Amino acid sequence: MTNHASAATTSPAPVTVVGLGPMGLVLAEVLLAKGHPTTVWNRTPERASGLVAQGALLAGSVTDAVSASPVTIMCLNNYATMYEVFEPAREALRGRVLVNLNSGTPQEVRTAVSWACDLGTRYLDGAIMVPPPLVGRPDAVFLYSGDRAVLDEHRATLASLGDPRFLGTDPTLAVLYNTALLHMMYATLNGYLQATALVGSAGVSAAEFAGIALDWFMPAVLAPSSLAPRATDLDEGNYPGTLGTLRMNVNALEHIARAAEEQGVHSELPRLMREVAERAVAQGHGDHDYMSVFELFKQPSPAS
Repeated sequence: MTNHASAATTSPAPVTVVGLGPMGLVLAEVLLAKGHPTTVWNRTPERASGLVAQGALLAGSVTDAVSASPVTIMCLNNYATMYEVFEPAREALRGRVLVNLNSGTPQEVRTAVSWACDLGTRYLDGAIMVPPPLVGRPDAVFLYSGDRAVLDEHRATLASLGDPRFLGTDPTLAVLYNTALLHMMYATLNGYLQATALVGSAGVSAAEFAGIALDWFMPAVLAPSSLAPRATDLDEGNYPGTLGTLRMNVNALEHIARAAEEQGVHSELPRLMREVAERAVAQGHGDHDYMSVFELFKQPSPAS
């Protein structure tokens, strides 16, 4: 007689969510939808009414919230709010896990790690890299850094929110990656908006300009496939300049700044880009290619 043993299934683990702003609400909704017994707490309890209707347990205090689950995920405004919110739950946090999905700075992360260590709390810092509507999808990226054991232990819970990417044991890496990627986003958006305003000064509509700027220029000229091979050059400081020098690019940046001024549109961003390139030339990179500006970006800004 053959025995057929069915594989054991593990029920979704209990989890607490503290902070029910727009992102916190979505985090809790996704966890509930994926079967996690979810406790929630917010300084404005009324925000939890929809979650309670979906099956969440509303804790009467932050201490009760922390005590309800082995892991608490928080999504608060900032690190200062974290200390204020969790002050009454200091004893309840001892021996439990706190996953922080706030935004902040590397120094704020270091302070938070020290604070958690003093409390006897296992702490993992993270960053949400997608807007609320994408949370819960398998391709929604969440960055984590610090205590790898915490991530491994609670990976199934965190994977309910999206793809958990571990960046390393340095706890500041998640917030640093988040800041760097947001900087890329804003710099790209500002470049596009500035360019649209520049051609718009001649009566060109944004829709018309997008046809060449977004449909052709960005995918053909600024495609990731054109930048990725240069990453090794950045690591090695290799800027050959055989296809164009930084000095030549300063001329182009000068033309951009002057055109913006002549057309009566905002010119601070083009002037700043020109000044940055000029400083890199002054440091000896004039015969290198434009990527040599990277050497300037690795330095502190000059004192004003």
